[in-house]
Amino acid sequence: MTHDKAIVTCALTGVLTNPKQHPVPVTPEELARAARQARDAGASVVHVHFRRQEPGMGFLPSWEPEVAIAVREAIRAECPELIFNMTTGVVGDDISGPVACMRAIRPEIAACNAGSLNYLKAKSDGTWAWPPMVFDNPVDKVKAFLDVMAECGTAPEFECFDLGIVRSVGLFVDVGLARHPHYNFVTGVASGMPTDPDLLPFLLKYIKPGSRWEVTAIGREEIWAIHRRTAELGGDLRTGLEDTFYLPDGSRADSNGRLIEALVASAREVGREIASPAEARQRMHLAV
Repeated sequence: MTHDKAIVTCALTGVLTNPKQHPVPVTPEELARAARQARDAGASVVHVHFRRQEPGMGFLPSWEPEVAIAVREAIRAECPELIFNMTTGVVGDDISGPVACMRAIRPEIAACNAGSLNYLKAKSDGTWAWPPMVFDNPVDKVKAFLDVMAECGTAPEFECFDLGIVRSVGLFVDVGLARHPHYNFVTGVASGMPTDPDLLPFLLKYIKPGSRWEVTAIGREEIWAIHRRTAELGGDLRTGLEDTFYLPDGSRADSNGRLIEALVASAREVGREIASPAEARQRMHLAV
């Protein structure tokens, strides 16, 4: 067990979750309130997706810089100490939207999807849940994002969907594309890594020594076992309404704050304390 303090991230809303069906924040004001609840529960980082603001369109993503600025300013006004982590995920080679948003708000951290994945899910009746698609992240696209992150003073958080992508991050370091890699093991996508606590020790054999790492666990109440194992092994922690709607007892979460409270409690049960935003900035090599 490690005694290093855990950095807690709250993933506030996600990319497509319908606010008419689930309690996800959409407007800048809603995101700021959710960020405050997450901070009060122990989060130091908020991972943010931007949504369209027109009436009835909040279930769709937005890459309008004006929306990104409004969200950043609302969260900054409510919680100036929080670390802002911005999504960049897009399918295809046109990255102009996330690049424009990144340049507009210059976030401290941005997600960098570090490799491609066949993004699949099957339904119980033997049909696809959606048409099979490739979440394409070739090296040229990754490098283009990393170049803009360097320009903006933004630290990349490398999203890893399988072991080969984990190993690719090490190669990015070897060829000078990245320093101080922060790994995010994304589990629970049906065609990616499973949400299996036994997988973590194996993955840790293939990260650069001394790197920080965390787990994104997508699913229902079964995800809490991997959160606990992450805390035991010294990883950083993440949850939020982007990743799950379920608390450890199987009940539905009505807010991001409730999920972060449960995550912090799980970490403390195994002897981990929680890093403040200032401590998180130091540990993650971010500008103070």
